[in-house]
Amino acid sequence: MTLEDKSATQSHVVETAFPAKSGWPLLALFLGLMLLGPILFLLSSAFIGPNPFFVVLMILLLLVGFVGFFGFLAIAPNQSRALLLFGEYKGTVKESGFYWVNPFFSKKMVSLRVRNFETGSTVTPQRKDAAGTVLAERGRTASRPSKVNDRDGNPIEISTVVVWKVVDTAEALFEVDDYEDFVRVQSESALRNLASRHPYDSEDHEISLRGSTTEISEQLQRDIQERLHRAGVQVIEARISHLAYAQEIAAAMLQRQQASAVVAARSKIVEGAVGMVQMALDQLAEKSIVELDDERRAAMVSNLLVVLCSDKSTQPIVNTGSIY
Repeated sequence: MTLEDKSATQSHVVETAFPAKSGWPLLALFLGLMLLGPILFLLSSAFIGPNPFFVVLMILLLLVGFVGFFGFLAIAPNQSRALLLFGEYKGTVKESGFYWVNPFFSKKMVSLRVRNFETGSTVTPQRKDAAGTVLAERGRTASRPSKVNDRDGNPIEISTVVVWKVVDTAEALFEVDDYEDFVRVQSESALRNLASRHPYDSEDHEISLRGSTTEISEQLQRDIQERLHRAGVQVIEARISHLAYAQEIAAAMLQRQQASAVVAARSKIVEGAVGMVQMALDQLAEKSIVELDDERRAAMVSNLLVVLCSDKSTQPIVNTGSIY
């Protein structure tokens, strides 16, 4: 094992559940202590007279009750608190409820709720003044698609929506500096890497960004999850929300797509017309309706193909005289 591997193993923090105590009995205890101190002081003053012992006892009871109140914590559903004692990780409380822990614990809140964001958007934090009044609510700017070249070198604009949640609070807090920013940056990087590995569109049934939505989404989810495995984050879903050619080539690519669609449609029409002509010739020969030599057979085939393949209605000329 190398020195880097040993260092990584030693610094890796694994989430552990902390056995927090119910807060209701201790709430009654600390309230009782804070009331007991003044009561004892008043009773001692009334019956015994001023006594330094009862003064010190009152101060100690008030101090214990006051400090004990800092150990209470209330956890809502899908919320958690990571507990640290002078920088040492002690565990995480995930169950919702009212608890009491060591008052000297530092309590870091980590949300376990499902979150989502769109690449290219920027989150603006909530702003408050010195009195705590909210000046601006937390918001998010509109998404700006990333411009990247696909496998064929065509510039495209692409963005994705990532749905994720924290599953390991210890890794989220201690393995990366800012896990929310880490998710955004790594998702953007994975999206760019994926877009450069596949063509925008494909005609030979290979995986493409536009035509293989399900396969691309699965690949993108795996790529993002591989980058976030050390951050205690689970990627639930990742789907492309915007995909288009860049403006500088959009018009040319639209013409190419239109030309490909016209060619494909014409090929289908010709295939159907040939089948109909073959069916007509077979039925004429089978029922002995008319005998055609090679020259007139060729003329009939030509006329039928013109009628069937033309993109406009034809104007037939009816011969009322002899067939010859």
